[in-house]
Amino acid sequence: ILSLERDTKNYYFIIRGMKAVKYNSLHDLINESASTRKYFLSLPADMQSQLRKIGDCIHSASELHITASRLENHMKAVALSNDLDRYFY
Repeated sequence: ILSLERDTKNYYFIIRGMKAVKYNSLHDLINESASTRKYFLSLPADMQSQLRKIGDCIHSASELHITASRLENHMKAVALSNDLDRYFY
């Protein structure tokens, strides 16, 4: 990060001449970025719901993608675990 700027709502990181936006929350991110909103709305409803619960911790598109990927892996592991439970109970 070469510099950090702030306007009334968001932080901007200047990295090698490119401006990267850091939003206050997931809500601000999906309201202000059409491409991120499109990605978010493409996710399953249950994942959207889980992401909204932790929305105050998501501040950029990259954080959203990483968190969604980790949540997807977690949800798959829980589903697999639930499937395996039938062999032990």
